[in-house]
Amino acid sequence: MRTYTNSFPHGVHPPDCKYTADQAIEDLPLPSEVSILLSQHIGAPAKAIVKRRDEVMRGEPVAEAVGFVSVPMHSPIAGTVTKVDYVLNPQGLMSQAVQIKLDPDADQEEIYGTPRDVASLSQDELISAVQATGTVGLGGAAFPTHVKMKPPADKPVNTIIVNGCECEPYLTTDFRVMVEDAEKIITGIQLVMDAMKAKEAIIAIENNKPEALDIMEKAIPEGAPISVRSLVTKYPQGAEKMLTRAVLHRDVPSGGLPSDIGVGCFNVATLLQLGQLLPQGRGLIERVITVSGGGVERPGNYRIPLGTSIRYIMEQVGIRPEARKIISGGPMMGMSLSSQDIPLTKGMSGLLVLTEEEMRDGCGTVYPCIKCARCVDACPIFLNPSLLGLLARKGRYEEMAEEHHLNDCFECGCCTYVCPSNIPLVQYFRIAKAMNREKEAAK
Repeated sequence: MRTYTNSFPHGVHPPDCKYTADQAIEDLPLPSEVSILLSQHIGAPAKAIVKRRDEVMRGEPVAEAVGFVSVPMHSPIAGTVTKVDYVLNPQGLMSQAVQIKLDPDADQEEIYGTPRDVASLSQDELISAVQATGTVGLGGAAFPTHVKMKPPADKPVNTIIVNGCECEPYLTTDFRVMVEDAEKIITGIQLVMDAMKAKEAIIAIENNKPEALDIMEKAIPEGAPISVRSLVTKYPQGAEKMLTRAVLHRDVPSGGLPSDIGVGCFNVATLLQLGQLLPQGRGLIERVITVSGGGVERPGNYRIPLGTSIRYIMEQVGIRPEARKIISGGPMMGMSLSSQDIPLTKGMSGLLVLTEEEMRDGCGTVYPCIKCARCVDACPIFLNPSLLGLLARKGRYEEMAEEHHLNDCFECGCCTYVCPSNIPLVQYFRIAKAMNREKEAAK
């Protein structure tokens, strides 16, 4: 039965811009070549297990996990390995990748895998099977799913929160998978509940998605300890800390994780993949992304092989002459891409092609802070972004972390969004965190 709840304090209400919500998921044609980055997740990069001239099936493993906090990679096309080399990644750095050329004569319909009886697997076997699929959080964080499914023994998870909020403007992939593949999402939820011994699951969806609310509710088997919760539409509703606050009225402690309060959070697209891949014994080789913005001729939701170049995607959807910027992800937490010669990764939930009119006016000019406190009122975790920004400008990075809780910031962008002086606060905080990490590594 559907229930309603309050939201979390603070946050912002950017325009939805969900222009592709009614666009059914469409398969993009297979590209002639792919570049499978070996680091598409948080944790140790995968290690290539193929070499030049090796022939691979579609779905065949091409890289193995290195340790527990790592995942393998699989080929999204049947073809020949051309090289294992360095290519440009979404962060603008060179990263190792397996490059594969499509074999036009190979069978692209058959996918490598071994079907299994998931119900017969032990808890540890199920965790290992999830790792073998290469599944990571598809909401953008790209954290290995099997690691999240195995919290410390002293922090048992009794409640699973399924994140179907999709609060980022423009993005509609989560909405579409809920509308089109609800049953498989339920299968994924039940698998995670079994693996984590959770007692209940709550599917959290913002109230601007009534169709998804109805369909997910109808897909729940009778008597299953799964419910649907309608949340107030607000950004960043889908963040783990905000979600646990809105759904359960519990707060994740500073520096902690949802498992500290007995909660596990999983994105609907991630659970869909588990529901599809685990029973078939297959690996993650493609994902659904939203391609939108005024610079796109054919915006929509597309299922695309991982490793496909952004340039190829743009050729297929059409890019308008007035396009000025391509963003990976949503406009609030996404990042601008420096090149179209970057491969699609597991963590990319969307590609936004924005025109000059869609970009924020005067975003290149930064004015002094006027102490208006809008950023303080917007911050969902009650930091003082204005003060943190001033400290960042002075290079006082350690002080930001030690005295002003910099590391609690999850870079949602609310402060930057409301700042009338166009101060790039989130960018300052990212630099500060990076500098602190470098100092720690040097020690």
